[in-house]
Amino acid sequence: MAAPQVPSNLQVYDSYVTDPQWQIKFTKIWCTALGVAIVVSLPTLIRSLRNGRSLKGFFGVSESFHRGGYAVVAGEDKPPPLRPKRDAAAVLHSIASVRHWTLPYVGLNVLQMVIVLAYLAVVLLCIIKDAPLISNPNRAGFLTLAQIPIVFLFATKNSILSLLLGPGNGYEKLNYIHRMSGRLMFLGACIHGSLWIRNHLEYGLPIIGPQKETSGVATFSVLGIIVLTTLRPVRRLFYQAFYFVHVLTFVAFFVTVRYHTLYSEPWIFPALAFFGADALLRFFRYRIKDAKLNAPDQLMTLVHVQDCSDGWLAGQHVQLRVFFSSRVFESHPFTILSAPPSNSCFNHSGMILAARVNGDWTHELNTYTRDKQDLSDSVSEKQSGDERSGVPIHVMIDGPYGGSSVDLGQYETVLLVAGGSGATFTLSLLDDIAYRCIKAGRPNGERTTRIEFVWCIKSYGHIAWFSQMLTDIGNLAAGSSLEIHFSFFVTCLCDPEAVPFIPNCDIKLERPSVYMLLRETTGLSRPPSLESLEAEEEKPFVGQPHGGGGVAVCASGPESLVIEARNAVARLGVRNALKLGGVVVHVESFAL
Repeated sequence: MAAPQVPSNLQVYDSYVTDPQWQIKFTKIWCTALGVAIVVSLPTLIRSLRNGRSLKGFFGVSESFHRGGYAVVAGEDKPPPLRPKRDAAAVLHSIASVRHWTLPYVGLNVLQMVIVLAYLAVVLLCIIKDAPLISNPNRAGFLTLAQIPIVFLFATKNSILSLLLGPGNGYEKLNYIHRMSGRLMFLGACIHGSLWIRNHLEYGLPIIGPQKETSGVATFSVLGIIVLTTLRPVRRLFYQAFYFVHVLTFVAFFVTVRYHTLYSEPWIFPALAFFGADALLRFFRYRIKDAKLNAPDQLMTLVHVQDCSDGWLAGQHVQLRVFFSSRVFESHPFTILSAPPSNSCFNHSGMILAARVNGDWTHELNTYTRDKQDLSDSVSEKQSGDERSGVPIHVMIDGPYGGSSVDLGQYETVLLVAGGSGATFTLSLLDDIAYRCIKAGRPNGERTTRIEFVWCIKSYGHIAWFSQMLTDIGNLAAGSSLEIHFSFFVTCLCDPEAVPFIPNCDIKLERPSVYMLLRETTGLSRPPSLESLEAEEEKPFVGQPHGGGGVAVCASGPESLVIEARNAVARLGVRNALKLGGVVVHVESFAL
């Protein structure tokens, strides 16, 4: 005869049996969602594996000690026959274009906000469902522990997710999930800790003294410090302090939470595995190189890293550490200014980085470079801006990371929009696609025929930073199958005499509308409300009617600019997107 069973409504709630089951349920949910995202990205991943984009630079930048330039074998400059881009991908991109709508100050588009809200709903459901939180708030603590692997999975620079999701989905694109999960960990800890303190006060139990209570308060305090120091004002104003505190406090969190509960071990080990894999791969990506510094003015410093021949894609960035002054322990991200030398329109070797003065580190680097240049000028005649001249320095690079999720060669029309130093990203993309279409003879059937390069700057003098590169590309495109037009929008009437000659360019003293630029570039009619106001205004680069071969939009610069670019693509609507053969967008925001 079987033993009698206690009715479920009379059983005492055992959190150490039930709550770990909810941890497993939560883990299954987010792993399933992640698996769906990977499956959806499979076509992009397979395509990038075939053309070599996915694994390029996996083990860092390729080194070459050949000092000579690269002889480029030119292919036949003949565009492929254009066919309307009406495949399933074009239709999907057209329908999904509304997901790019982004709210100002939030910085997340519609899809990202849906992910955040879904994550929040799952966490709260797992905490609240059938849990007597008032009398036993352990469930919230268990769910806090279950989020530790997510925090680290989306924090590491060399995450396996960046590889599986395809090019353009680097750590900087996934970092919003890291921040969100960390804050929801803090929310779970608040629920758990506050209700336990309430119960201890109600029953007269000590809050500080016993090992479990003391370690719990310490864990909560450390987690609170982590969250407070990650707020945007702190990150922007005191980034180095934020980074230092972030590293120390996550170590302290692991120590205190392990003392607080033995149930933390299964969730700490996966996080340490993600961190260890990132550190190992980063070790293989480190390079210590000779470099030359050049400061064309007080706002820009060019870094020419020598003996780097390949191993990165256009639009990727590296973490740069310059061994100068007392700033040897700081590293900062900078976009590589050009494609690899063997696939570039420029006659250069090595890697070129551009550091716009925007903070104490870049200001000190610029001052150091100009002082050394002045010292050199007093001894010998000032050298030209050649990349082999300049101030010698040692640097450490870590990368490459990031890059564009869009292969520009698959689209008939390309709109590149940059603000300020964001031109380093768009210029790199322009260099790559111009080489493939003109010099290499469209080896992969590139269908691009028109490119509009837009650069928003504060002063006319800023054009000189990259004028030689832009001139080289403009001259190369003249008379070729690729039409390139440059538009410079200046917001301040400064140095009007410092405007270099660049083929096929317009310069305007105004702030542009990205939406209007997109309509003009693609040849779409203007909105009725604006037609009467701008009927007599000259339309740059309208060209022939769009052939329906797809449109790619890439924007880089301040957060306001990339939000405007996303909203411009979403504002086109599904009908116009289908007419154009699909519209895709990739943005790079220069913000912490």
